[in-house]
Amino acid sequence: MASSLCLNSCAAVPGAAKQILSSLILLHKFPSSLGHKYCISKTSASLSVPITDKKEIRSTDLVALEYADLNLTDKISQELGHVRIRQHVNPLSSSFSHLYLIGMKPSRIQHCHLWWILEVLVKRAEFWVKELALSNIHFMFANAAVSFKQLASTYPGPLALVSILCPDPHFKKRHHKRRVVQTPLVNSILTRLMPEGKVFIQSDVVDVAEDMRKQFDEESGVLQHIDTVDPSVLCDNEGWLLNNPMGIRTEREIHAEFEGAKIYRRLYQKRKGY
Repeated sequence: MASSLCLNSCAAVPGAAKQILSSLILLHKFPSSLGHKYCISKTSASLSVPITDKKEIRSTDLVALEYADLNLTDKISQELGHVRIRQHVNPLSSSFSHLYLIGMKPSRIQHCHLWWILEVLVKRAEFWVKELALSNIHFMFANAAVSFKQLASTYPGPLALVSILCPDPHFKKRHHKRRVVQTPLVNSILTRLMPEGKVFIQSDVVDVAEDMRKQFDEESGVLQHIDTVDPSVLCDNEGWLLNNPMGIRTEREIHAEFEGAKIYRRLYQKRKGY
């Protein structure tokens, strides 16, 4: 069976609350078209939200709405406490130089998802996996630049998807070498990716997105952008995807778009015969 690997840099809400949050999203995205106030009614209850009052909507509310159908429990907050995420880490430090391996028997492989994310989020994700009784999703805290090649080369199933979502930007030029998408990682991905397998990249930082795009665009002999394969996939005039093809946004995407940032996305497919 195929696997997907994601390199990364919630709670349920009742139906009435979901309706309210949906209206708030409309307010946030299309304020000029809805006028000064927007009112929704459900039986005898109603809500009137002034456009100008930003306290009425928070990005965390949008996260809850986006993930409502997943029915993720909020018990994790009691287990781990407040999840505070350090935005940037140094992947060149000794603490991130260890090689991580996962041993899996081929007979137990289904459609398996492996994720590299921050350690505190690994704990939260593992908790949810256990709560939902999922056996084909695995999370790990590791440096992809160090561990990806070995893990992918020893994995007993084909690699169908690699997604790199909002990696650390490392803004200073002297720190660009810390960015996760470097030539060795790109080569490792292309070597292991199955024919017609996909690479999805995205960032809300245009410089980072352009840097990743440049490196994958240079592999046009092996990769082709998805809009050349499927003309129904829409891109803007600069070649960025108009929508997230994964069907659900990450928390980072939700927060960034709420603040008015653009998400820069590209989706590549490996050519047949490679």
